[in-house]
Amino acid sequence: MPTSLLKESNVDVLIIGAGPAGVMACNALAKAGINVKIVDQRPEKVAAGQADGVQPRTMEVLQSYGLAERFLKEANQLHMVAFYNPSQEGGIELADRITDVTSATRYPFEATLHQGAIESLFLDSMKSMGIEVSRPFTPASIQVSENEEELKDTSGFPVRVVLRSLAPSEGQADTEIVNAKFVIGADGAHSWVRKAFNITMEGEQSDYIWGVVDFTPDTDFPDIRNRCAIHSDNGSCMIIPREGDKVRLYIQLGDNSAVDATSGRVDKTKIGPHQLLEVARKSLFPYTIKTPETFEWWTIYIIGQRVASQYSIRDRIFIAGDACHTHSPKAGQGMNASMNDTHNLAWKLALVVRGLADMSLLQTYEFERRKYAQDLIAFDRQFAKLFSGKPRTELNQDGVSHEEFLKAFQTFGGFTSGVGIHYAESPITNSTHQAFAKDLIIGKRLPPQALIRAADARPVEIQDYLPSDCRFKILIFAGNTSSTEQQTKIEKLADSMSSILTLYVHSGNISDIFDIISISSATKKDVRYNSLPALFRSHWSKVLLDDIDVQGKQGGDAYKNFGVDSSGVVVIVRPDGYVGTVAPFDSVKDIKAYFSSFMKVQA
Repeated sequence: MPTSLLKESNVDVLIIGAGPAGVMACNALAKAGINVKIVDQRPEKVAAGQADGVQPRTMEVLQSYGLAERFLKEANQLHMVAFYNPSQEGGIELADRITDVTSATRYPFEATLHQGAIESLFLDSMKSMGIEVSRPFTPASIQVSENEEELKDTSGFPVRVVLRSLAPSEGQADTEIVNAKFVIGADGAHSWVRKAFNITMEGEQSDYIWGVVDFTPDTDFPDIRNRCAIHSDNGSCMIIPREGDKVRLYIQLGDNSAVDATSGRVDKTKIGPHQLLEVARKSLFPYTIKTPETFEWWTIYIIGQRVASQYSIRDRIFIAGDACHTHSPKAGQGMNASMNDTHNLAWKLALVVRGLADMSLLQTYEFERRKYAQDLIAFDRQFAKLFSGKPRTELNQDGVSHEEFLKAFQTFGGFTSGVGIHYAESPITNSTHQAFAKDLIIGKRLPPQALIRAADARPVEIQDYLPSDCRFKILIFAGNTSSTEQQTKIEKLADSMSSILTLYVHSGNISDIFDIISISSATKKDVRYNSLPALFRSHWSKVLLDDIDVQGKQGGDAYKNFGVDSSGVVVIVRPDGYVGTVAPFDSVKDIKAYFSSFMKVQA
């Protein structure tokens, strides 16, 4: 093929794979103004099935990108979990119903929506910024420079990827070359990118074989619209209500007849949705479920729990999502873990590409997300064993008791909801002054809290002040700003903070990198929002009060709930919504030390 037909381009970030992790990354980077290209081998996006469960923390993340409203309009909500166990009369009986989510979150429920619809949230957002997935493309080769100087230079393009079109237009080359500063491999459990660099997956495969089937049920089962965990003498089953009238059944298969003896892989030619439903019927007895006219989607799989040995190559190529961790879908973590991988990575890449942060910042991606994946695998191994194990009965005293299963379900609630994720100490997570805001846990996401705006007493939610826009949010817990003595302290603080923050911005415009929100403990009757220094009121809406709204229904107790010292505290929230560090007014030098550990001085 003539060389002149070859297309060659330079991009800041090339993303391989347009599943949930890939489109999350692309949307986030595009919003940050990064030149990004995304490719996928599928001719079309997912139409049905695949992942569908979205946890409370992931909904908070969607909200931070402005996507939660549409998601909640389309999704089904799960508020209750029902547990069924073997009955002495045969079959199963209701053992318990409990609240599905007990963690403190503004979205106290799980939600379900098929993967294609969730991907569409991001695809439509990307399209509004002029970015679409290049389909169908697959990588043919990838090379990364071994020159240390080139690797340190964030203005260069040290990664060369050859892409092959699976359906080239007539007269067009079937390959193109992309020179990239960074590459994200979000290309699934059989990741080409991971294999290209011989990254191993560490872990094990279980003997548990499960089937999944999506359809609209006709049944007399009373909890068909609740999430259900069913232990029966025939095996285990999980019911997940879906959007519309659909449900998803996870069905434990009692033998390995669906496994190819030679390869050890499941063989979908050996079993189908009708056989899966027949197994489910036995587990649901004495309740009945009719055969539907059509099945929307189905699959079978063997539970495996593995984590990639590394997440990056020379800080230039990263893997994310299923490419670096695989586990069972029982606790609904797969898509959530994947999207939160690239939510964690995107802001770090954006700051490095823009020349604002040091390359060392990128090392915190693997540090934080690989530890999370290892914790997820440990949890998943225990949870899958409990769920797949035989139930305890009079004849099987060694089985899993309802109390044991329920305790595990509740114990891991913070982890499964996503709100309990706690990143360890690192340059971007510094807990030196944790005592001054003892319930704003450094390394955890900033929890929801109702406040009111000082200027107009309108109730607001603090998480709505944390959009994912690649800016650090600086919360100034200013104390009682109606006090003359406190006002003097605040003005002194503003001078100190201004001298620190201007070090890290190109233009001298602090708000390009840092979004400052002030939270006063003054009352709505006494406060004067414009008495604060200009730095601490970049906009009239950015001054908030720890007071209750005029209806007496929302707000109040923020300082108490957060364990914030009334004398005043500065809280740094990372661009991904996690608390990075805190410092009292007389220790703001430590704020400078925090940023200087990974940000580049621009002055």
